[in-house]
Amino acid sequence: MARCTKEEAQETRSRIIDAAADVFYTRGLAQSSLGDVAEAAQVTRGAIYWHFKNKGDLFDALCERVRLPMESLMSTPLDAFKNDPLGHLRHTWIYLLRDVTQNPQSRKILDILFLKCELVDRDDPIWERQHQCYLKGQENMQRILGEAIALQQLPADLDTRMAALTLHGQVVGLLHNWLFSPSSFDLAEVAEPIIDACLDSLRYAPSLRVKAA
Repeated sequence: MARCTKEEAQETRSRIIDAAADVFYTRGLAQSSLGDVAEAAQVTRGAIYWHFKNKGDLFDALCERVRLPMESLMSTPLDAFKNDPLGHLRHTWIYLLRDVTQNPQSRKILDILFLKCELVDRDDPIWERQHQCYLKGQENMQRILGEAIALQQLPADLDTRMAALTLHGQVVGLLHNWLFSPSSFDLAEVAEPIIDACLDSLRYAPSLRVKAA
């Protein structure tokens, strides 16, 4: 049998990922098997194992197609925000929230992550990936907030750890609520004012200040 070309191999890989998105979205991650994905992609299980080591590796490839909430903060700021860390934070979150309402692929993948991804085994590479992503995102957010303090965009006594936890909880909670009930409010419409309200809380909330010793 003739060996497939690089382009054919890439097309097969992409088709497998497309099928995985549909299968995971319909059945949930835990209830889906690589056999289910192979059937949906109309390929053999061997073809899947040629491209992916296991379901975790396939899931990882699927997630690479969309910026996850905390991964969004790992990207290099646009030129417009190189000296504006708070602007970078604001732009990143607003873009993420609006993109999920306009990009069907982003919405499907985030729906899988938030509502159909049963993370129960801490030895599972999928759980580990999500955990490391969260920790790295928190670290990056604290760094960005620290840079904003240095440029006097935020109060000098802001507790960056508490601020990062608060902001993450607000934004991810908003995204989760919309994915759960998209007809209950217009996420694209409320994204900007809610993000601005979150950032205002960093500037003015006494409860987010470093406590005196």
